[in-house]
Amino acid sequence: MPNWVGAALRPELAGTVDEIIAAVRAEVPEYARPLTGRFGSRITEGVSVALGQFVDLLGRDEALADASVYRALGQLEHREGRTLAALQSAYQVGTRTLWRQLGSSTTARRLPPEVIFILAEALFGYIEELSAASVAGWADEEASQAGSMQARRHALVELLTRRPPPAPAELERATAAAGWRLPPRVAALVVEDAVAVAARLPGAVGADLDPVGLVVTAGRGEADARWLERVRAAVGERKAVLGPLVEPGEAYRSAGLAQAAWPLHASGRLDAGTTLVRADEHLLALLLAAAPELAAALARRALAPLRALPTGAAARGEETLRAWLDAHGDITATAAALHVHPQTVRYRLAGLREAFGDALDDPVARLELAVALRTCTPGDLP
Repeated sequence: MPNWVGAALRPELAGTVDEIIAAVRAEVPEYARPLTGRFGSRITEGVSVALGQFVDLLGRDEALADASVYRALGQLEHREGRTLAALQSAYQVGTRTLWRQLGSSTTARRLPPEVIFILAEALFGYIEELSAASVAGWADEEASQAGSMQARRHALVELLTRRPPPAPAELERATAAAGWRLPPRVAALVVEDAVAVAARLPGAVGADLDPVGLVVTAGRGEADARWLERVRAAVGERKAVLGPLVEPGEAYRSAGLAQAAWPLHASGRLDAGTTLVRADEHLLALLLAAAPELAAALARRALAPLRALPTGAAARGEETLRAWLDAHGDITATAAALHVHPQTVRYRLAGLREAFGDALDDPVARLELAVALRTCTPGDLP
């Protein structure tokens, strides 16, 4: 583009700003309103700066130095609840209006056809840059607002699971700020990628905490089996622990159980091979994990008679004792579980009675044995 073109066009385009604004307001319904307030100032500034910069750049090998006005236009569209469709239409209308003005100018008539083509290419390329800046501004605002909303939901999850629970007024404010509705029952779900999981569960909020995220999900009065299926579908292949359904004021209790069960589930000690487990179905395991030293001391004392037996006898005795206790002392059921004859079970029990004395007939001692066996894996006596 010859470097004299910009200076020659400037006075010929003096009234074009008003014409562009009038055309945009006439052809784009979203902008057919008074040019007042922030909206009016932004649109007027956008058109005048766009025209001025375009004329300045003609004939100069320079990039667009400042696109902040057009980023701000994109941000304004987002803040006022609009998509970018209206702004893109405004750019198109403005471009057509300006091109008509350029085509009728004295300067354009002096230009050879090949330079006219270059002028058109320059105009449409320039508008593409402005449009791209607006798209970036809209996207920045979207990310900013999404981040702000997620921060409020993160705070809500922490508040819901805090002990002691928050005052009702405080919880109500946090719930409203997070755009959430407090349901009559909630459950805590410990899972990785908690925010992503919450997005797949209607009525849930999530926070990616350290070391593992937490989702507070709503029980909406539907059948427990159907609700559990929805939770399972949202979790997918991730390992997760679900706390019990409770009233919102007791969400800390559901979260506490789920968080206590997470390390056990993550290490494969709760229903190995299952992705989602329910914490309240493993309360004995949680109880033992909460006091590991006491559990180990109980196991060493209660199972000492087994350790005193020869290796083979100890292994058979442990296997028989587990099956017998699980069968509540039923010889036939014990034999079926072990795939042996009932007489074999009686023979082994006679050996165990000799080793344990009266403990097998004492309810408290049997309970201690059952708990002790729960603290260790089969074949690995403490």
